Amino acid sequence: QLQLVESGGGLVQPGGSLRLSCAVSGGSLDYYNIGWFRQAPGKQREGVSCISSSGSSTTYADSVKGRFTISRDNAMVNLHMNSLKPEDTAVYYCAAVHLTVATMCLPPDGMRHWGKGTLVTVSS
Repeated sequence: QLQLVESGGGLVQPGGSLRLSCAVSGGSLDYYNIGWFRQAPGKQREGVSCISSSGSSTTYADSVKGRFTISRDNAMVNLHMNSLKPEDTAVYYCAAVHLTVATMCLPPDGMRHWGKGTLVTVSS
């Protein structure tokens, strides 16, 4: 069973940076598209970024383009977040879907494996 564990969340001031990490075990990243999603209080979970199983394709939500970068290294998928804004405050989750199901990440309802999340708070 694929397992995902997020880390790296915390409190940061506006304009600051954080790096979130998603440790993947029980399966190879070569077979899974991995996405970062977030859910702010009172809002629906939304996609932030995705990296394909090959590592060659990435996507970003418009709200984070130019500020966030997704990368992968061995069994880790990282989300580098720069120029953070208060509206980036949310619980961040990583999720996976097998490459035989989709060529990239799906909306939250379509992702098959989830971590428990890590809280990011952007506040002065």
